[in-house]
Parts: sequence; C-alpha cells; structure tokens
Amino acid sequence: MAAAVDRVELAITAREPILLYGDYDVDGTTAVVLLKTAIEMLGGIVRFHVPHRLNEGYGLQSTVLESAYADGVRLVITVDTGMRAFAEADTAQRLGLDLIITDHHLLKADDSVPHALAILNPNQPCCGYPEKFLCGAAIALKLAQALLSRRDPVRTREKTLPSFLKMAAIATIADAVPLRGENRVIAALGLRELRKPVGPGLRALFTAAALDPAAKQLTGFDIAFRLAPRINAAGRMDVASEVIELFCTRDSARALELATKLELLNRQRRDTEASALTAIHARLAADQQLADARILIVDGDGWHRGVIGILASRVVERTAKPAIVVSIEDGVAHGSGRSVDGFQLLEAIETCSDLFTRFGGHAFAVGFAMPAAGLPELKRRLCLHALERLGSTQPEHLLRIHAELPLDRITPVLVGWLRKLEPLGHGNPEPIFLARRARLVSAPRTMKERHLRLELAQNSDPAIPSSASIRAIGWDQAVRAATLGLTQGSLIDIAYRIRENDHPQYGGIEAEIVSLRLPEP
Repeated sequence: MAAAVDRVELAITAREPILLYGDYDVDGTTAVVLLKTAIEMLGGIVRFHVPHRLNEGYGLQSTVLESAYADGVRLVITVDTGMRAFAEADTAQRLGLDLIITDHHLLKADDSVPHALAILNPNQPCCGYPEKFLCGAAIALKLAQALLSRRDPVRTREKTLPSFLKMAAIATIADAVPLRGENRVIAALGLRELRKPVGPGLRALFTAAALDPAAKQLTGFDIAFRLAPRINAAGRMDVASEVIELFCTRDSARALELATKLELLNRQRRDTEASALTAIHARLAADQQLADARILIVDGDGWHRGVIGILASRVVERTAKPAIVVSIEDGVAHGSGRSVDGFQLLEAIETCSDLFTRFGGHAFAVGFAMPAAGLPELKRRLCLHALERLGSTQPEHLLRIHAELPLDRITPVLVGWLRKLEPLGHGNPEPIFLARRARLVSAPRTMKERHLRLELAQNSDPAIPSSASIRAIGWDQAVRAATLGLTQGSLIDIAYRIRENDHPQYGGIEAEIVSLRLPEP
C-alpha cells in the first residue's frame, strides 16, 4: 500500500496524468468512480478506460497501454482486474509505465503474479490482510482512504469515507461477495449513507429505479435487483463508461438523461434475455440427449454476448446442472458458464485449454472465446469430464427453509425485526419460511403469461371466516400453478420470503413464493 500511495502522490505533485483501467460491471465501474474522485480531490489528473464488452472483452489490453503512453501517461492503476494480465504487465514494463494492480480475484497458492510496482489484493500470496473477500471497489476504497488520510485524516474519517461507502456498498452487494465481517460493515454503513444521496447521478438512478431512500429503508434486495441491473445494463448492452459519467457529473439534466438511458438499456437487456431463454428451453425440450447430459452446453447464432452469462445462470436455476451458453458470431464462439456446488467449472474448462483463444473465471463462473469449429470437441470433452466428476449423482434443487411460519403470524412487528437482519445477500441469506395448507381465497391470476398472483389465507377451512388474507407473488410460477390445477379454495404449501411492496396502489406486506406444492394428505 505504501508504495502505491507514494507513486500516486508523486504523479499528483508532478501533474502526471493517471490512467484508471476498470471493468464493465458494477464492481469495476464504481471502483473507477471512487479512485477518480479521490485523486481529483487531491488535485490529480485522471483519465479512465473501461473496455467495451463486445469489441475488447475483459481485462487489461496492451493496445490501450501503448496509446496511453503515447498520450503522456506514466502511471496506470487497474481496478477489479489485472491479476491475470501477465503479457500486459510486461508491455507496461517495456514501455516504462508504472503499473499498480488493485484486484480481488482469487489465485492458487502456487500462482505467480504479474510484474507491477504494487499489487493490492488480499488474495495474493503472503498477504496478511484478514478480510479475503473484499470486492474490487472495496479495495479501491482502501487505496482512496490511504491517499486521502495522508493529507487530512480527520476529514477523511468523518466526512469523505462515509460518502465513499455509498459506492462501495453498491458494489459489495452487487458483486455477491459474502456479507460477513468487513463486507457486512461496508454494506450496512453504505446503505445508511445511501438514505441521503447527494450527487445528481445517484438521485437520478434512484428515480429511474422507482426507489425513494428518504421514504423507505434501502435493503440488499433493492441494491441487488433494482439498482445493480440498471448499472450493469450499460456494460452488457452498450458502453459502461457512461456509468462513470453518471456518478461523476454535477449536471442534473445530464444525470437524468444518462439514468433514463440505463433504464432503456435494462429493458432491452430483459427482452433480449427472454427471447434467447425461450430458444434455449425449446432446444432442451426437443433434444433429449442434450437435456440428459451432466453439463448443458447450448449454442446459438448471434445471441447477445452481454446476456449469455445471465442465460447460463437461468439454465442452472431451472435444471440444477452446470451450464454453458455460447454465442457464435463470424466463426468465433464466445461462451459463458455457471456451475453448481460440487463441480469446479474453471477446472473443467482448463482441461480444454488448447481449444481456447482466451479463457478465465473461477469455480462457479467462466468465460471463453474460441473458433466455432472447435465446439463439437469442446462439448465432447466437457461432457466426459462432467460424467467423471459427477458420476451417477442426480441433479436436485435444494431449498433451505429457515423456519415454519404460518401466514397469519406475519405482522408489521415481525417485518420490523426482520429488517434488523439487513443487509441480506450472499453469505447472509434472506430467510425463507414455510406455510402449510394455505387456502386460495380467490382464483389464481396470471401476469404477463409467466407470473402468478394469489390471495391466500392461513385458515384451511373455507366455512370458517378468515381474519385476514395476504397477497402472494410467484415469479415464473404460472405454469406450476396450472400444472397443480389450482382454483379458488385450493390448499397449498408454500416456501416464501416476506416482502414489503411499496407500490402506491397495492403496496404492503406480501409473500414472495419461492416454491409451492399440494399438501400431503
């Protein structure tokens, strides 16, 4: 850390432009915002580059380094990337660029690290920092804190750092790092600071997401499922650099314009995802050999590469099998995969490394590019590998129920106590409850041909008046309800989460159905 701070301070004093090199997801863009703001507060000159997902792909690029050097840059700081950039680090050394890598991606104990002036990564060999699961933006926050504290430690601690925690909390929740230890502190304090957004960009984003932090306490769910998808939409569908502009602009009109664009891109992302997912489900239904494989590898021409990772996640959720979704364009296959407990996906694709032009990832998520002509061989090898590793183990969806809670026990007081568990997310999951023999007060309603809305009462005897009913929503549960033949008066068991719907017309406490079944006789 000391070497990194010394070099940044030298650049600030000498008026050297500093290049921040980020990533196109929430973690990478917010990390750029944090460091850019900190360095500019100290009088530094900052430029940034976020690669275009489709045109450049993930990670540090030598061509960008060469261009930056020609423009007078002598210091490059990576955020949320860099630990695999060996060739690019060599390029920086050859050019005479000082390189500081800030990243959080995991390394094996015997892995080497790229050549750099400084590496800030708690997962690098021999690093004694106790919190190993910080996201990229949290590590950028550490560097920003160290820089600012040298100048004014009191102001940094009392004013600047709390403000910076807003971005760090968004990234921590969105990047799905475990919400325990220091991460829980960052998320909790950051959510508290987000109640009073100051910047025009953050306020415009809240408006686009129909969130009012002054009126309702923000939750991990709000960040993960309402803010983060809109931020990520820029990198998936267009140019992620506009996210940085959104959070850095002081112009309210420009902020509104950018937030509106993110909203449109997110809708486009949802439509694109839904269309491709329909095609994937049709393929699995029509090809029994494909559906029976231990790992599902589905390819399609021209599927948008910005959503193939989400599509792989959807296939895993539906089938409980590891899945890889591949988009083929101009003879090149771009793949993204997601996995399940017990199957190391990076280890699996490493057995096929000779087929790829580039690849990377970790146990549960991978990405790669390769000539499309090699896909049949990739499928053959991965299917054999999955058969060897998973054997006769049958895929199954495991649902962890935290407690049995009849619907008539849900009260505002209980909801208030559950709020104290926030921030909820990865590593601190939202409680899932079980209600047995709940009765449908009215006939099921289908929304958008996919979703289910029910009115439920805990009293299973229709002859006895129910003291209260509760609304329930089941995302993608309409087909399941039809299969079970649900009608008014039907009894069901549901696994559910408790939600607070803030819609002005039909808001209030409701149950979000995770799973449903007919009760045992």
